[in-house]
Amino acid sequence: MSKLIQKVQIKNALGLHTRPATTIVKLLQNCKSDVFFTHKKETINAKSILSILMLAARRNSRITITVDGEDAGDTLEKLVDAFENRFGE
Repeated sequence: MSKLIQKVQIKNALGLHTRPATTIVKLLQNCKSDVFFTHKKETINAKSILSILMLAARRNSRITITVDGEDAGDTLEKLVDAFENRFGE
């Protein structure tokens, strides 16, 4: 098991609103690892749509992604990709 940590920047104009949050949760549906987002000293379970929305992360905010588990590398790569591509917006 490995634990991976990476910072990402939110590029979406509206920040982490409902659409990106939904995309994140769908992306993590089949992932075996635990995934957490940390923003301004608050850490949440990234598999929960409400938790993501409660982070209220705005555009250009930095989020720390922590992935812990057997498919950590793959999961982190998919997530970073999604952030880079603005969740398809």
